[in-house]
Amino acid sequence: MDMRKLVGRNLRRLRLKKGLTQEQFAERSGFSQQYISGLEQGRRNPTVVTLYELATALGVSHVDLVRADRAD
Repeated sequence: MDMRKLVGRNLRRLRLKKGLTQEQFAERSGFSQQYISGLEQGRRNPTVVTLYELATALGVSHVDLVRADRAD
């Protein structure tokens, strides 16, 4: 399992669930829109601290960003 892709999918899903564009989320989180885009595409490798800060900006647990996909 590619953790970068998993984190990217979860980040995008949670961001969209909150109704945020990448630009809005970038402003809220303090990261650039380009960085957010790279994360969502699975091209960036975030640190544990970055995962925590992203989760905090989304109002979710950091665990939600690394949780494996569920079959719904």
